[in-house]
Amino acid sequence: MTAVLKTTLALFLLLAFAGIAQAMEKISLKANGLTLNANLQLAKDKKLSDGVILLTHGTLAHNEMEIIKTLQSLLMERGHNTLAINLSLGIDNRGASMYDCNTPHKHHHLDAVKEIGAWVNWLKSKGATKISVLGHSRGANQTARYAARPDTAIDRVILVAPPTWSAKKSQDSYQKSFNTKLAPVLAKAQKLIASGKGDRMMENIGFIYCADTTATASAFRSYHTPERARHTPGLLKDIKRPVLVIAGANDQIVKDLPAALKPLADGKNLQFKLVEDADHFFQDFAAEEVADLIDSFLKN
Repeated sequence: MTAVLKTTLALFLLLAFAGIAQAMEKISLKANGLTLNANLQLAKDKKLSDGVILLTHGTLAHNEMEIIKTLQSLLMERGHNTLAINLSLGIDNRGASMYDCNTPHKHHHLDAVKEIGAWVNWLKSKGATKISVLGHSRGANQTARYAARPDTAIDRVILVAPPTWSAKKSQDSYQKSFNTKLAPVLAKAQKLIASGKGDRMMENIGFIYCADTTATASAFRSYHTPERARHTPGLLKDIKRPVLVIAGANDQIVKDLPAALKPLADGKNLQFKLVEDADHFFQDFAAEEVADLIDSFLKN
């Protein structure tokens, strides 16, 4: 590649990035005593009243992680407005970075459902009437829980690599990750909660994927207690609007998702799409295919 060509390409990429950055607007709102943050990206010549997709990231992640940022850009190219929310995880004005495992955990799995609701209300207040919700990984389970509520103003639901769950898988995963059984730790948390000490910190425990960390008893129960609603496919029957579920053929995190979804998908109210050569995070060309699938789903 010649020096001139390299310079031209670099300038093109710089201008393209600048255009995307210019279209991005950082938004904040107050909810439940916390400042919540999000990135709003409007497509060319579009306004919120034309429709918007609300994106929720996965476990202990943020709204500028690669899959979320890439999908925002690709969906904008296809004419879709997006709002990528940054879950607070119990931290006021949390920035766009992974949650530090050394920070004590006071957040709960269902906090995200409330925050999705707060952002939906914000969008409605700004004139949005056609709102779709998209979640990735754990964010897909939280999105499905929100969308299953009968009083939401949601048009379509998109779940990317949503988690499956079983009690055995949960116990085996905890044992493998932290070399200890889940049941005794959960029993300790339940005992503290029953005695009115749900805010008591439990130290040097395994929590989600954090080893030797600290979490409140109520936070631990929120993420680790056995609950059928953690199995996202089981929630789909309660969502009374069209749903698109996307899985990666090489996803090593939710390997059983295709087997769980194929019997449920009717091609109409519930569509299931498998992206070949994609893992849990749908990188590179896989992201393009995901964007195409979403674009087609929203237009048909």
